[in-house]
Amino acid sequence: MPPTALQLETAEQRSIWFDGYERTYLERDLQDLSSIAALPDFRHLMRAACLRLGQTVNQTTLDRELALSQPTMHRYLNLLEVSQLLVRVPAYSLNRTKRLIKAPKLYWADTAMALHLAQQDEPTGAHLENLVLHDLLAWRDTRLEQAEILHWRTTAGTEVDFVVEAADRLLPIEVKSSLRPRLRDTAPVRSFRAEYGAKARCGLLLHGGDTTEWITPDVLAAPWWRVL
Repeated sequence: MPPTALQLETAEQRSIWFDGYERTYLERDLQDLSSIAALPDFRHLMRAACLRLGQTVNQTTLDRELALSQPTMHRYLNLLEVSQLLVRVPAYSLNRTKRLIKAPKLYWADTAMALHLAQQDEPTGAHLENLVLHDLLAWRDTRLEQAEILHWRTTAGTEVDFVVEAADRLLPIEVKSSLRPRLRDTAPVRSFRAEYGAKARCGLLLHGGDTTEWITPDVLAAPWWRVL
């Protein structure tokens, strides 16, 4: 196996490593999965997805921005997901059919690679969400009992980053990159709990600091690295 990027000493070395990974995926692995004639278009889609990390993406808007047909956009997104680079997090709904219809949030399989493809020098809150998501997915995939990782968004725009559904109970999780979470940061989680009542557990506010405290009686704030 090749060395991980963390073992490389300089940003230049890491950039060369990521460039090689990208080329290998586009020029060899992807061709094994499905022939892609327009590699520049596919590369642009990868970058666009990484620039929209943690966002619900309207596929019609995205294909218009990238000048791709809707069938091509649909096929490319599916290829990214099948090849385990793109991660789509469904929307939570009591109606399970609606989960398949509502717009998912897009994430990337490797947070550092997402930074590289988006040509961003510093991580944002969306990149912390991406890290948290993969810890949640690792937890889900090692369980014997079924669990789902979803997100929640209302028509008014209130949203909770992640909702863990397990054993018919719901755990709302909000992620903040700030070192000191505030009371207002708990508002989305409290809205979710008000909506779903006893079905929802006390919420979790994960942050980048080092303190663990109950900000409200029903929302625990904790460092993301300590919980996951």
